[in-house]
This record gives sequence, structure tokens and C-alpha cells, in this order.
Amino acid sequence: MAGTFKFELVTPERMVLSQDASQVVVPGVEGAFTVLPGHAPVISALRPGVVDATLGDARTIRVFVKGGFAEIGADRVTVLAERALNVEAMDAATISQELQAAEADLAAATGDTEKLAAASAVEQLKALQR
Repeated sequence: MAGTFKFELVTPERMVLSQDASQVVVPGVEGAFTVLPGHAPVISALRPGVVDATLGDARTIRVFVKGGFAEIGADRVTVLAERALNVEAMDAATISQELQAAEADLAAATGDTEKLAAASAVEQLKALQR
């Protein structure tokens, strides 16, 4: 299909998603960026945040990811995430549980990178709570 690329979202446990997509917004550590067909090859570390994907059939999907990497090529985006939760499937209890875990990670963080990732997770989860 013209105007799309393969989008795969993988966690250590399973393949979460493998679909054609026309656009994917990735929460990179240096800021969110949009991937369109023909994107230059890039590998980026992820910060906790929401991956927004427009699938080939025009449906959109939002997935909260907690760290990992994105590998981008001209015809493929692979997101390898430590954890991935479909935003639409997250109820208040799930968000609250994830927020408690993120706040505990923040309290336990020692290095700047750890603190930044944990603070980003807390911020993103509080935004999803609203």
C-alpha cells in the first residue's frame, strides 16, 4: 500500500502490534518526532510517553510506552518498549497503579538520566489521568 510503512511495537513479553501505518509520533528522549513514509534511518532512545500511530486504514492508536528504543527505516518503524499499555484500555485504577510505580521509581532514582525518565513517566501518567 502506497503511503504506508510497517509499524511494529514489541515488549519483552510479546509483539503488541504489527500493522501498516501512515504516521507514527514517537516520544524520543530529545523530544517527540513524527515518522512518515520514507523517513531517514534513525535509532532513538525513548522517554516514557505516548506513541500516536495513524494506521493504514485511518484508525488511530495511542500506546503509553515506558522507555525503550525506536528503530526507523524508510519502510519500517520498530518500537522496542520496556512496557506498553494501550491508552484506550487504561482505566483509572491502571493509571493510578502505573503512577504509583513511576513515583516510586522517581524516589529511588539516583542518576540524572534515571530521574529524567521517572519524572517524564510521572508527568505523562498525570496527563492521562486528567
